[in-house]
Amino acid sequence: QVQLVESGGGLVQAGGSLRLSCSASGRSISSYGMGWFRQAPGKEREFVASIKWDEVTTIYANSVKGRFIISRDSAKNTMYLQMNNLSPEDTAVYYCAASEFRYYGSRYTEYDYWGQGTQVTVSS
Repeated sequence: QVQLVESGGGLVQAGGSLRLSCSASGRSISSYGMGWFRQAPGKEREFVASIKWDEVTTIYANSVKGRFIISRDSAKNTMYLQMNNLSPEDTAVYYCAASEFRYYGSRYTEYDYWGQGTQVTVSS
C-alpha cells in the first residue's frame, strides 16, 4: 500500500504562486505514474498534470500549461506542483494520485492511490 499526503496549499492573491508537495510512504513510487487533479465546489474532478516514472515526461491540462510545473524526486519519494500566476479559477482542492501500473495520463480512474487533498484558494 502507498499512502499519499499533500501539503503546501493555502490562500494566495491572484498572480501569486504556491508549491504543492505530495509525499509518499509505505512503498517507493519511483516506478509509478503520478498525477495532480483538482476539484472545485460543485464541479467534477479535473486533471491538472501528470508525470511519468522517468521524471521527465509530463502532460498538462491546457488550462494550466505554461503556468504550472510538475516534478518529482524519487530519492525523496515526493512529487511537486509549482503553480505560478494563479487566478481565482484555480481555486480548488488539489489531490495527488499514483498509478502502480505506470499510467500517467488524465483519466482519474486509472490511478490506484490518492491523497486527502489540500485546499488552494486564490483571491481576486
